[in-house]
Amino acid sequence: MGGKIVFKEYDPDQLTFLPYKLEELVPTGHPVRIVKQVVDAVDVKPINRKYKGGGASSFHPRLMLKLLVYGYLTNTYSSRKLEEQAAQNVHFMWLLGMKKPDHNTINRFRSEKLSGVLKQIFSQIVLLLEQEGIVSLKEAVFTDGTKIESAANKYTFVWGKNIKANKDKMKAQLDELWGYAQSIAAEELKDTAPLEYSEINPEKVKETISKINAALDDKEDVDKKVKQKLNYAKKHWPESLARYDEQEKLLAGRNSMSKTDPDATFMRMKEDHMLNGQLKPAYNLQISTQEQFILNYTLHQTSTDYQTLSSHIEQYQALYKDLPKAIVADTGYGSDENYGVLARKGIEAYIKYNTFDKEQKDGIKAFSNDSLHYNEAENYLVCPIGQWMAHIGNGQRVTSSGFVQLISRYRAQNCEGCPMRGVCHTTQGNRVVEINHSLRQHKQAAKERLNTEQGINLRKRRPADVEPVFAQLKHNHGFRRFLLKGMSKAEVEIGLLSIAHNLRKWKT
Repeated sequence: MGGKIVFKEYDPDQLTFLPYKLEELVPTGHPVRIVKQVVDAVDVKPINRKYKGGGASSFHPRLMLKLLVYGYLTNTYSSRKLEEQAAQNVHFMWLLGMKKPDHNTINRFRSEKLSGVLKQIFSQIVLLLEQEGIVSLKEAVFTDGTKIESAANKYTFVWGKNIKANKDKMKAQLDELWGYAQSIAAEELKDTAPLEYSEINPEKVKETISKINAALDDKEDVDKKVKQKLNYAKKHWPESLARYDEQEKLLAGRNSMSKTDPDATFMRMKEDHMLNGQLKPAYNLQISTQEQFILNYTLHQTSTDYQTLSSHIEQYQALYKDLPKAIVADTGYGSDENYGVLARKGIEAYIKYNTFDKEQKDGIKAFSNDSLHYNEAENYLVCPIGQWMAHIGNGQRVTSSGFVQLISRYRAQNCEGCPMRGVCHTTQGNRVVEINHSLRQHKQAAKERLNTEQGINLRKRRPADVEPVFAQLKHNHGFRRFLLKGMSKAEVEIGLLSIAHNLRKWKT
């Protein structure tokens, strides 16, 4: 038999002689303390300028910023849950001095007051990290991107190609109606012309349908189906075209968007649980890191990484009035445009091009364009059997980002009877190749740089520096989908998440 069981006394109704100080309930070194310390140190004047003044008093911007930053640090993203934490959680209560903003106040502050200014707060915190010697804004940074799903409904898609196809279909049907009307009422339409494609807009279509109706008005043998189609077109087409015009403005050159979040673009996500390549409305998040701290973040509407680098670097320069010594990135950024941008800014590009890894393993293919010797002084190529390939002209190629590439064309003198023709090329006539000399030079420089001792070291560091940050944000802290709709609000969420990540890592 054991001894008598004794329980500790427990009386929730017992009064204490002195009330607890919240300060005593927050352990030394707790992350909430560093949030308070850092937010108290930053200048919040950019946020203060968002307030108009007058009316009832407002919660201090510094208090609201502490609430949101600590909320994102503890994976509390919902404004309603933040409201609950402010009233129930000792750490939040201590941080806010027992103030209790409601969820509407929290949401308005996040959506309106932080929009367009949070990056200034973020950059101040990064500068504090630099002062502590934790990061260096002038050394190499590691850049990568990931897709984060929008708060929009994933089935509310609008496709640019569908809009064009529908407008083409309207134009074709209107041409048919116009041709039919001319066959019956040529006299009434003799002084008018059919609609041009450039005139496919609500006003012109409405005007054209009215002309056709007027021309057929007193004709007795008009096909009933034509009358039905004209009535349908008069009722629906102008309204549809007005909607298409508005959607094209919102698309702004993109291929797709969401009806419920027009800033979001449909992108293919890595988190494809159905394994069917489903597209979802999302934003492309780009970050630059060092020692796994986020030094710069930008949000983009394009799904391809190479189109984001130029504006990403511009923001880095705008935030810190300086540029990193080098940028390390994977093959998704290895373009002629990006190599040129970094070269002009004096940034060393440790960026792989698309065939770099394969060349490291297998070497350059013997008959590829890159293997052909180029005589720069006399501007000719040499084919695999030593035959000159004369320059026959230049051309231009415009990329999807609008960047213009200069393309030089070369042709072999005589491929007839060449013993290597079957493996060199299979097209009829003499072999013709197109060379982008700018890209060729950039690739050669990148290859040499990447294979230096420093280049190899940076290549090894990249996946261990930037990729774990995405793992922290998306998997460990569950941020895979935005709560707010619209580019500006999504940028605020990423800014809060980046600040929280840096403070969390700073503490640990």
